[in-house]
Amino acid sequence: MTAQAKGRHTHNGGLPTVLVVNGPNLNLLGIREPEIYGHTTLEDINQQLSELGTELGIRVESFQSNSEGALVDRIQQARGIIDLIIINPAAYTHTSIAIRDALIAIEAPVIEVHLSNVYKRESF
Repeated sequence: MTAQAKGRHTHNGGLPTVLVVNGPNLNLLGIREPEIYGHTTLEDINQQLSELGTELGIRVESFQSNSEGALVDRIQQARGIIDLIIINPAAYTHTSIAIRDALIAIEAPVIEVHLSNVYKRESF
């Protein structure tokens, strides 16, 4: 384990574990609107995150679904197991109270990320 990961609290007794959750249509990265999202695929991103995790002594799990219910289920399954969630809820950023409630319920730190500036895309 690297110096960065030593001494970190982990829920599973092993390496610190980060769950990366990607919402709807992110499976189409590299194809969908490359002028906004680029040509890098979700598979490329997941591979890069896995390699970075290895370097840092962190286990990275990645999950993507187009289904709100599947995203909520996976987040709930992380309770007590995952040390951190990084989530790109994509279109659910604006509408999903269920995902918000699931993130609150797991009692783990959460970082929300986006691939583009959400304030420049939609008027809502």
